[in-house]
Amino acid sequence: MRCVPTVLALAIAGVLAARPVLAQEAAPPPTELEGVKVVGDWLGEAARNTVVNHPGARTVVRREELREAGATNLRDALRRIPGVQVQESNGTGGSDVSLNVGVRGLTSRLSPRSTILLDGVPIAVAPYGQPQVSMAPVGLGNLQAVDVVRGGGSVRYGPQNVGGIINFVTRDIPETFGGSAGVQFQGGSQGGIRTNSNAFVGGTTASGLGVALLYNGLHGPGFREREDNESIDDVMLKAKYAFSAEDTLTGSVHHYDGQAGMPGGLDQADYDANPFQSRRPFDDFHGRRTDYVLKYTHVDDRRSFEVQSYYSDSFRGSHIETITQNANGSYTHQLNAYPRNYHVFAIEPRYSQLFDWGQVTHEIGIGYRYTNEAMHERTLRNAKYVSDLPYTPYQSFPYGASYILSGNNTGSNEAHAFYLDDAINAGNWTITPGIRYERIDSEWEAHPSTTVVVKGPTERQKTYSKPLPSLNVIYHLSDALKLYANAETSFGSLQYFQIGQKDSNNQFATGLKPETARTYEIGTRYDTSAWGGEVSLFRINFDHELQLVGKLPNVPDSHDGWTSLGATTHKGMESAAHVDLGAFDDALKGLTLWGTATYTHAYYKHGSFAGRDLPFYSRRTANVGLRYGVAQWTFNLDAFAQSRQHSPGSPGFDPANPTEYVTQPTPEGDLGDIPGWTTWNARAEYAFGPAASNLRLGVGVKNLTDRRYFTRSTDNNDGIYVGMPRTYFVQASVDF
Repeated sequence: MRCVPTVLALAIAGVLAARPVLAQEAAPPPTELEGVKVVGDWLGEAARNTVVNHPGARTVVRREELREAGATNLRDALRRIPGVQVQESNGTGGSDVSLNVGVRGLTSRLSPRSTILLDGVPIAVAPYGQPQVSMAPVGLGNLQAVDVVRGGGSVRYGPQNVGGIINFVTRDIPETFGGSAGVQFQGGSQGGIRTNSNAFVGGTTASGLGVALLYNGLHGPGFREREDNESIDDVMLKAKYAFSAEDTLTGSVHHYDGQAGMPGGLDQADYDANPFQSRRPFDDFHGRRTDYVLKYTHVDDRRSFEVQSYYSDSFRGSHIETITQNANGSYTHQLNAYPRNYHVFAIEPRYSQLFDWGQVTHEIGIGYRYTNEAMHERTLRNAKYVSDLPYTPYQSFPYGASYILSGNNTGSNEAHAFYLDDAINAGNWTITPGIRYERIDSEWEAHPSTTVVVKGPTERQKTYSKPLPSLNVIYHLSDALKLYANAETSFGSLQYFQIGQKDSNNQFATGLKPETARTYEIGTRYDTSAWGGEVSLFRINFDHELQLVGKLPNVPDSHDGWTSLGATTHKGMESAAHVDLGAFDDALKGLTLWGTATYTHAYYKHGSFAGRDLPFYSRRTANVGLRYGVAQWTFNLDAFAQSRQHSPGSPGFDPANPTEYVTQPTPEGDLGDIPGWTTWNARAEYAFGPAASNLRLGVGVKNLTDRRYFTRSTDNNDGIYVGMPRTYFVQASVDF
């Protein structure tokens, strides 16, 4: 899998061999219905027309909106989207290198239940075997849009798509040579100055060859102690060549490198003393990824064919200190390292063809993706030491010994995904039945040695397969008003460490099964140049859901694992609206309002927590924003609010020994309710115009009222995590 040039050469050969077949003259097609053209790629570049006609809830945030929000990370971008809940950095996802996003009440820790893409390519280090996004290799400054499909896309995209599809779309190669550069500085009363910079240059020659170079960097301290070494660099080289008006070859080489300190959670006493302090001086995360993408596309009015191949080489590693209280009141400290390597190769051809039968058209799409993953996960430990303190002082470094290998596992996945759908256009109706079939062959193996102790069997192989039917319907009342409904099925195979998890008898755990979920959605969308909005109702029925269980308190040999929650249900309503007030009154020209509101109810259906809310989601979230543009000035004011969340602990399934649903804060800080909160942001910008290279200068404040809020974590870095205090930022950008 390391022979990238060979792999890409084979992909190019296959593409060029297929091209003459597509280019052959076809028989004259039947008369085409007016306005009906082949769609092909359902995501595309998130053009407005594509979004308006999508048969499900879908929201796109453009580059201009991200700039005006002062966004520096993916949390800032995704929080503006209804139905999407983003946790503050916490636990082992405690930095801007990771991403903690949950959709419709699904778990947000490391974003495991959404298909997250960069230009249509999965960003997870192993989409099947390790879908958690502990490393999100995406530089926000390189994006032109964030496209979130919450319903109506599961037949085309997977795996783990119950939480929808999130596609980060990078900037297009321009038709004429040009570029831009920008920088944002932000800081406040806590921490130092963090810098977010971006640069872009590119163009297309008269012969159809286009090239662009993109860079985004995020450097500097955060607002907490021990957040002083965050450094993220993201660079991409994109190229395209148009053989003709219908045939295009595109490719990219992308490299991401990110590292950050993880200040860790605080217990209640430490949080009350100083919420911005850290008790974990040695916890950190480092990740890097290089990926190569090559795609050939043929599109005309009647047919669309593309074949995309990609290869990624990823590394993620962390240091995490474990501190365990002993029976005599002392504490045992140990520093662990977790180096992980992953390689993924995939190739995916797709074909769509329009057919006419009378006044009805069918766009039949067929696609197949082959994915091959490999992983090598190790654990290393340093020497233990005993102290009377429940934390390690910064002034000391007691871990000077050599690391010892204590865990050494390898694994692989060979996955085949096949889909078939038919978009039937009849009058004002578009009805798309479809089916996706997933088959995954998984292997996991532990490698014992003199320092690696493996209890029980050392290898396991599992095969999973599942047909996933879907039905999408949209009714076009007019060009502006749409009604839609869909029913979809999602499937997630067991991950590497779930396959290898063992029970108390050191045998492979038999209670863990692949996840299956069914999603139902109905909604309406209206959009004109003056105003628009969207309302959707949803319901997710999880037949079988898995949840991470943290270490047991005061049990030295306990370890993180996964447990079955049985069935869970997620239901609710999402809404969004925007209005250009200037379209109705000239006196209000330049004034626009926008807002979102979401209600979600996600709850357990079995066990001691039956009927109670799932952890770490809010029933109610909302955004509201005001934008006013006058002359060369732009002013923004917006707010975000979320209601209470819960961290209740883990449910029990033994009726004789029910587990308490914890709502009152515990001294350790990991369990208990999390109060809701609201933050306000304000910004002003002045545009100097073309005479000054389109220089823009902006200033703003995040968390204008300095609202104190927090979240909790129950994993290795458990405890309370404070949110961002009042933070000031300054922006500058130029175009050339």
